[in-house]
Amino acid sequence: MTWWIVILFVGVALSPLVWLRPSARQSGQMALRLEARRMGLGMQLVQEQWPHWLETPPPHSCAQYHRARRTGREEPWCYWQSTPGQWLNQWREPCPDVALLERLSSLPGDVYKVEAGRQMIALYWGERGDKDTLQRVARFLDEVA
Repeated sequence: MTWWIVILFVGVALSPLVWLRPSARQSGQMALRLEARRMGLGMQLVQEQWPHWLETPPPHSCAQYHRARRTGREEPWCYWQSTPGQWLNQWREPCPDVALLERLSSLPGDVYKVEAGRQMIALYWGERGDKDTLQRVARFLDEVA
């Protein structure tokens, strides 16, 4: 009988350690982030203010994947994905550049925003997917940078 009590106390003492174990989703996100780093992409979590007109509001804390832009490409632009495949600028106008729109259409449905500044191009992503999805994201950033 005392052995059962000892086992019960040890189980109760060790049960909080199970809470420290990452979930399957968190483990998948970490694997994607490490793979992105191996591919030469930068990644950080950012707090973003999203436009009120997006149909499904993205999370306030979002993963931003980025890379440096090449010399000579300095025109800034920014597009949000209001619904999967529909890319709009801040005035809710569709993307007029056909070549860029084709590339934007190749991105997953949980990419919320893509913006290009003078020095870097950034992509805000929900990180739902696997390594193939990350390859598509990396290919897009490489083509557009």
